[in-house]
Amino acid sequence: MFDIAWSEMLLIGGVALVVIGPKDLPGALRAAGQAIGKIRRMASEFQGQFNDAMREAELTDLKKQVEDIGNSVQASTNFDPIEPMKDFGAADASKPAADDKAMKDAEATLAKLPAPDLPAPVSIDPAPVASPEPEEKPKRRRKTAATEEPAVPATAVAAEEPPAKPVRKRKAKAASVEGGETA
Repeated sequence: MFDIAWSEMLLIGGVALVVIGPKDLPGALRAAGQAIGKIRRMASEFQGQFNDAMREAELTDLKKQVEDIGNSVQASTNFDPIEPMKDFGAADASKPAADDKAMKDAEATLAKLPAPDLPAPVSIDPAPVASPEPEEKPKRRRKTAATEEPAVPATAVAAEEPPAKPVRKRKAKAASVEGGETA
């Protein structure tokens, strides 16, 4: 609101302390605070009334525009035609129309034509459609140790034996001592 720096506030406080005195300074500050509060309340109340007046003016203008539009629509729908509409389908009884004669000639020509041959109705017999059965997939074979080795003649296998795999030794479980304790 006001651009007052801390140094200016200290200067104003020092002058107020000297002029008003230390005894009356708290009461003076309280009165100044109350006056500032009243001024702020009055300003907000004025601003609220001003905003309400603006809204009412806008609503009045908007209402007037809507009524103008409604009147223009009503005026456009309530029109009087210049000439009464004529019924072109009704024949004049005093003189026969040339169109009636042409219409009768066309009907006579159509009556002389043979009726079109329609195709025979097709009966739909829903026969079950056999679906092809899926072919079975060959099962996978498990590779064994014998199939992993390359093919070697039987004489070579007998002469030369493959090295045996070392057997793993299992660790012995610790023997339990009486009472469930381990050693």
